Amino acid sequence: MTVAAPSQQKIVDLNIQLMCPDCKIVPPNISEEFSSGDLVCADCGLVLGDRIVDTRSEWRTFANDEGDDPSRVGSAANPLLNGPQLDTVISQRDGGSGAARELNRTHGRVTAVKGERNLLQAYKDISAMCEAIGLPKLIADIAKQLFKRVEDEKLLKGKPNESIIAACIFIACRQEGVPRTFKEICTLTQVPKKEIGRCFKALNEAFHETKVQTMTSEDLMARFCSNLNLPMEVQKVAVDLTKKAKEVGTLAGKSPVSIAAACIYMASNIFQQLRTTREISVVCGVSEVTIKNAYKHLYSERATLVDERLTKKQIDSLPAP
Repeated sequence: MTVAAPSQQKIVDLNIQLMCPDCKIVPPNISEEFSSGDLVCADCGLVLGDRIVDTRSEWRTFANDEGDDPSRVGSAANPLLNGPQLDTVISQRDGGSGAARELNRTHGRVTAVKGERNLLQAYKDISAMCEAIGLPKLIADIAKQLFKRVEDEKLLKGKPNESIIAACIFIACRQEGVPRTFKEICTLTQVPKKEIGRCFKALNEAFHETKVQTMTSEDLMARFCSNLNLPMEVQKVAVDLTKKAKEVGTLAGKSPVSIAAACIYMASNIFQQLRTTREISVVCGVSEVTIKNAYKHLYSERATLVDERLTKKQIDSLPAP
């Protein structure tokens, strides 16, 4: 009884090198002539292959005028839009008659999808708003992704787009650790604070896997101190004051913005980098009365809160509330 030999697996040798059989020069100098479709030895001129495929990109200009390059490969797919995105667009350039522009406008009106039009307008608004307050492109992209998810899953039916956009920007800022206050988003989007809060609460409950960090006073400190042109030493002391005030419970129940404003006021006075409550109020977005009330609590506990490395003279220089 004969036993069949085990079949050997065929292994492809990847070290095979194409060489000219005439000149046999190592390393071979082989050229691909895509215009004629031939594979030619550049040393002796022997044709080694024909009908080769041109694998290069088709960057060719078909426009009548110079400067325009409408390549036939199409534009890059936008992951924020639905569908295959393989639409044909009629060019607006026809030599000045204006007929092509009218055709382009009519074609766009006929083929446009209502939902896609709304998405594009919302994305444009998000980009403009984020740029207006100096937010990076990453925040704008995250806000656009959140808005698309809200639209796809129909999470906020009946809510105006302005409110949804405001909530998406607010959540995107929180996720990336650059939080903005409700008042700042309200001023930016012209949407009432209560409406932003309702949308934020609904989206926060819907996005279970999305981690939305709670805003703290420390997160706001760097931006507020920068806008007030305060040195780094003032910012560090203000952050320390915030942490100690939370440990002691001096400002329990106060909002993070109020705590940050009061600590900045106290730290600026310690280092004689005087800033009035009005200046801090404009930057932080809280009233002067709120800052003064919070500072009153800090002043009463100044011996406990202020760092031991600071001199007694600096502590005594603090103004009485």
